[in-house]
Amino acid sequence: MTEKWVYSFAEGNANMKPLLGGKGANLAEMTRVGLPVPQGFTITTEACRAFFKSGKRMMQELKPQLLHALERLEAAKGQKFGDGSNPLLVSVRSGSVTSMPGMMDTILNLGLNDNTVAGLAKLTRNERFAYDCYRRLIQMFGNVVFGIEAIHFEQLLLRLKHSLGVKQDQEVAAEGWRQLIDDYKLCVKRHAGRDFPQDAHEQLELAVEAVFKSWNNQRAQIYRKINRIPDSQGTAVNVQSMVFGNMGDDCGTGVVFTRNPSTGENALFGEYLVNAQGEDVVAGVRTPQPIDRLKSDMPDIYDQLARVCKQLEHHYKDMQDIEFTVERGKLYVLQTRNGKRTAQAALKIAVDLVAEGVTDKYEALQKIEVSHLDQLLHRGLDESKVTEVLAVGLPASPGAAIGVAVFDADTAAEWKKAGKRVILVRPETTPEDIHGVLAAEGVLTSRGGMTSHAAVVARGMGKPCVCGCESIRIDPQNKHMLADGITIAEGDWITLDGVTGRVIRGAIPLQEAKVTDELVRMLQWADEVRTLRVYANADNPEDARTARAFGAEGIGLCRTEHMFFAPSRLAVMQKMIMADSPEERKKALDQLLPMQQADFEGIFEAMDGLPVTIRLLDPPLHEFLPQLDELQHKLQQADSDAERQQWKHMIRKVQSLHEFNPMLGHRGCRLGIVYPEIYDMQIEAIFKAAVACMDRGIAVLPEIMIPLVGDASELKMLRELVDQVADQVLGADHRRDCKYNVGTMIEVPRAALTADRIAAHADFFSFGTNDLTQMTFGYSRDDAEGKFLSHYLDKKLLPHNPFQVLDAEGVGQLIELAVQKGRSLKPALKTGICGEHGGDKDSIAFCHQTGLDYVSCSPFRIPTARIAAAQAAIMQQRQAGKPEEAAAV
Repeated sequence: MTEKWVYSFAEGNANMKPLLGGKGANLAEMTRVGLPVPQGFTITTEACRAFFKSGKRMMQELKPQLLHALERLEAAKGQKFGDGSNPLLVSVRSGSVTSMPGMMDTILNLGLNDNTVAGLAKLTRNERFAYDCYRRLIQMFGNVVFGIEAIHFEQLLLRLKHSLGVKQDQEVAAEGWRQLIDDYKLCVKRHAGRDFPQDAHEQLELAVEAVFKSWNNQRAQIYRKINRIPDSQGTAVNVQSMVFGNMGDDCGTGVVFTRNPSTGENALFGEYLVNAQGEDVVAGVRTPQPIDRLKSDMPDIYDQLARVCKQLEHHYKDMQDIEFTVERGKLYVLQTRNGKRTAQAALKIAVDLVAEGVTDKYEALQKIEVSHLDQLLHRGLDESKVTEVLAVGLPASPGAAIGVAVFDADTAAEWKKAGKRVILVRPETTPEDIHGVLAAEGVLTSRGGMTSHAAVVARGMGKPCVCGCESIRIDPQNKHMLADGITIAEGDWITLDGVTGRVIRGAIPLQEAKVTDELVRMLQWADEVRTLRVYANADNPEDARTARAFGAEGIGLCRTEHMFFAPSRLAVMQKMIMADSPEERKKALDQLLPMQQADFEGIFEAMDGLPVTIRLLDPPLHEFLPQLDELQHKLQQADSDAERQQWKHMIRKVQSLHEFNPMLGHRGCRLGIVYPEIYDMQIEAIFKAAVACMDRGIAVLPEIMIPLVGDASELKMLRELVDQVADQVLGADHRRDCKYNVGTMIEVPRAALTADRIAAHADFFSFGTNDLTQMTFGYSRDDAEGKFLSHYLDKKLLPHNPFQVLDAEGVGQLIELAVQKGRSLKPALKTGICGEHGGDKDSIAFCHQTGLDYVSCSPFRIPTARIAAAQAAIMQQRQAGKPEEAAAV
């Protein structure tokens, strides 16, 4: 039996969106509820997929279905396609399942040829109108079907108007259009190597094929990639009988939003043109009129349109974007879809629709695009002042920043102290640059990906960051960079846009972020619904306070190594690493202990009564020492034997600590086992801070995380160390009040596979999804993102960058297995993730479905995570058929 690939608008409804596409499903739904929709039919997304499987050729099985649908449309309209006396004309439009405005192709006035144009002129008694439609068809058909660049047609049109001495298209008479049609036909012949087709049915088949092909044009592919739309969806094709807005002054066309898409104001927003077709509004050839003007131009039409807007908004329970045409005083609705809007408008519209009783808070939460919240929580650019974009890199951390370029961390810190605003520009950052990142307004690197050191640290601090900007050549030694042929020297002003990845010359004015009442209300609703707790990744008291202000319910990851990179502490840390005996090492650690204790006290105080998960030292020790080439340069510059001996000693130490693969080397718990005095100091600092805080009436809930455990014996040994130090520091009284937990970061695949054994010594599992992804895939994160991962994504070898969206198939299986095994031994085992995935919507949905207790993300992503967690809870309840129970979970 032949598969059904064509549905009339009367056969469909809104629930058939996966089959009919968004546009087709909405046209069917509007037809079903009795709105004035021009009749037509939809060729399904399944037909699109079959088209690509058949080598991008019209399937023979589709042709009779297409002909039958066309015959039914002819009968309903009382017209005939390709007929010279009473021609039926149609539009052919794309219609993806997920809205992709403007990404694919449309052809209007299909069915016109040298014969039918004369029939249309006679039938409408409007020769100028008929030939205007014909020239439009040849131009659109030539561009969409034959790939002829629009500029060739536009130049011919401009030449015609110049020769006639007119400026506007509507001033051209029928004779002028005839002349242009002849020129257009020659243009098609010249560039396509064939004549414009005179057979209307051939036009239709070629147009349908072209719209299918537009699913894979470059702009559509880029749009899908940005918005995570599956390539497998395909597009439907909508064939709709034409209505004409260009037949005279009682005709027109326009686009109207049921609410203002920029502000969310409850008022019609849009524009229209009298005596025009739809592409005239989009192309900007004529200046359209604001929709309010329609009240005076066509008051009856305006009233009808306002009623349609209200009806559709109530029907779809969301702000609508509506295309309409007026033909000889009659209103037709050509399309409706949920309108694109700014983040603030989205929040206002959602809250207002709930207040008006149009929808409920579950629907309102589901309609928020969480990735857009970054627009609200970070400063943005005044786009009207952007003139010179130097380069575009990866948008690694949102927000905008202006400052003078500096090329090393020390200069950044010095200039910051002097009151200057700086942008730290580096080929890539290392942990040693942390004080420069802290001092900078934003960070720019030419290497590294979305989860590189610069990206992770900047996101954690809420600083804008553009990474992997490979077109820029950075020369740190000579303190300048080259971008697009322009040299930016140290001290020159630049602007970063962390939302788009743009690097802009000069200082562009910034617009401050605002936490609006609507965002506060939406977050309250989210907190009523979600079951996942949302923690923060925070490494200092300032980050902890920021996190709590954004609604964090605890600290899910405090990376203690970040506390050592301040210049005053780094010198002591290096002294500890350079020590040749445990006694020397202990002496340096004694200096670091009060510094760590002070940090922990500040974090405990900020999170008073909430859990604070502290990861003991994780990176290999060589990361705290200067690079080898830098030390060799200093050796060459040394003025005395003593100084030379000092640098030689450090070079030998760096060489001895060198590892072929540091990610798999001497780091994490392996450091704590070989050098227990390091972990001993950190644990002592944690409990001394706890005692100091408890004595001041501050409630503390420390959770000590042992990193990189791969075997239960490692955690057993280090847990015993924690308990031993706790007994020594806390004593009996404080031991009773300090309910600390000890757990591990599951980031080694073996740890996930043996989680039941590890759970015997753990109170919690925290999944370090960044390293777990690296080790599961066998990818070095920075190398993968910088060298080959983009090619994998372009070739569809992977659906997403696994460092941005959690790989549910592989890494996800390990997480699910570890949770299952761990809870088989300890049913109440606390589990969560603390990698960069903790702020990603799709990854949060996975965490909810897997039954984790929390996600942890950077402070500025907490509102996003709270709403995403609520959306995951609502979706799960809907799938179970119980949306009303979501808030009660």
